[in-house]
Amino acid sequence: MLQTGGQAMKRDDRQKAIMDLLIAEGEVDLDALCDRYSVSRMTAHRDLDDLEAAGFLRKIRGGATIRSGLQFESDFRFRERQDSAAKTAMAQAALELIEPGMSVMINDGSMAATLGQMLAGKRPLTVITNNAAVIEALRTEAGITLIALGGIYSAKFNAYLGKVTEDALTRLRADIAFISSPAVSGLEVFHMDDSVVRTKRAMIDQGATRVLLVNHARFGRAALHHLAELREFDHIITDSQPAGEHLAAMQEAGVRLTLADAQEAEG
Repeated sequence: MLQTGGQAMKRDDRQKAIMDLLIAEGEVDLDALCDRYSVSRMTAHRDLDDLEAAGFLRKIRGGATIRSGLQFESDFRFRERQDSAAKTAMAQAALELIEPGMSVMINDGSMAATLGQMLAGKRPLTVITNNAAVIEALRTEAGITLIALGGIYSAKFNAYLGKVTEDALTRLRADIAFISSPAVSGLEVFHMDDSVVRTKRAMIDQGATRVLLVNHARFGRAALHHLAELREFDHIITDSQPAGEHLAAMQEAGVRLTLADAQEAEG
């Protein structure tokens, strides 16, 4: 339980704490929030209203939930806690495509952050990224030439986005680009945020080899914005085989998957 030191928390701090609790537990109870933060039901309702208006949660009877689909799962703090073994396995499979001396592009996201933390093992490399977690992991590593893409920082995606980012990418070229996605429907790749799509799209366009990293549970899911066609990627890495109908559609179209071994990654 969070300690308030006998003083009421400021609204912004309290709402951040509520989000951290939601990310850890999936749902929160209104009365429990009142007890936890020593606030009235009206104040707790207002906190949840603010967070719902910002797109971070959905209010339900007696509380709120973050178990509501892609809009909520896009929060970086939520994603970095999910499927760590699968992410490690996919990152290790991706690492096999990298050779010392390459220029490597890595997009936003917790999957890409896991890969970014492993890149020092392939040095020397030039790494181009807008992912704040990758920048933090590599900024002091010898043998890594780090090109950190500027732009507007998004706490939701823990990444830099916008026109500055997109313009910088048009002047760069990478041997290999790693793109992650939360949704693949049929033979198309989607994302819920337009600004993220534009940056990912720029990376796809500037990568000589393009690699899609996607959890098997994301097949059969769509989001608001179209990102790419599966055929645009040279490699598609996932953690285990998707459901039969999704796999059949890809096989019919000649799309090949690389299946990472999560059990081997844990061992």
